[in-house]
Amino acid sequence: MKKTLYLFAVPALLFYCLFWIFPIFKLFQYSITDYNGYVQNFNYVGLDNFKTLFHEEILGLSIKNTLIYTLITVVLGNIIALALALLLNANIRAKGLYRSAFYIPTLFSAIVVGFIWSYVYMPDEGMIASLFHTLGIDWIDTNFLGSYSKALYSIIGVDIWKNIGTSTIIFLAGLQTVPEDMLEAGRIDGAGRWQLIRFLKIPMLATSITINVTLSVINGLKAFDYPFIMTNGGPGTSTNTLIYAMYKMAFTDQLFGKASALGIISFAIIIVITGIFVVTLNKREVSA
Repeated sequence: MKKTLYLFAVPALLFYCLFWIFPIFKLFQYSITDYNGYVQNFNYVGLDNFKTLFHEEILGLSIKNTLIYTLITVVLGNIIALALALLLNANIRAKGLYRSAFYIPTLFSAIVVGFIWSYVYMPDEGMIASLFHTLGIDWIDTNFLGSYSKALYSIIGVDIWKNIGTSTIIFLAGLQTVPEDMLEAGRIDGAGRWQLIRFLKIPMLATSITINVTLSVINGLKAFDYPFIMTNGGPGTSTNTLIYAMYKMAFTDQLFGKASALGIISFAIIIVITGIFVVTLNKREVSA
């Protein structure tokens, strides 16, 4: 009987091996070759691809952009989401409508969001530029996506706007589990609103914080959609992330072997950083 039950896992195991294990194996194989992505007659070059990457500026720049992207989306995105969750959990009118409104952006695909915000960020005719002109604020450079110093942060803002609804819902779900009698006991003891949030609600949100931070870290480290859709990695290489650099290396420069090596480096970075965050937050949950 048990052997028969194990057979039901075979289709899932086959799919897992076909779409996960096999691609990873091929990634490692191609990383030590000069494969260009088209011709199967490639040569094994050992660790030359890795050596070349570590001597090129693009690796350091992509890691820097990816870490900045991740840090801002994790910190700023979760702070805003927590503030919204606390606000939407209060006794306010039409809070169901507000909850739906903040969640709506998550329903759109990244392509749609990227194109919409590309028009919003247009230098002269975009919504932000028009608003500044209406208010008489003409001294601000509104070429957000064309500026080396602003492009990356403009894209990060779009990512936060797109995903903040999901984080808010997760925090809201956590707030529903906070016992009302505990909050009432805090009020009786003289705790104010901020003290209730800091010493009761936030510690009770340990699991929600772990989930949101982990999702934000993974989302930031694998950032690709908005740099690809909105700036194509530009201006110059100012919005190059690890995944975008890997894509461009493989499909534009036709250096598939080198891109595979970059993929392995990216995979290692994602595993290490995500692991550190998960272990740290799990310890925090236990101590809380």
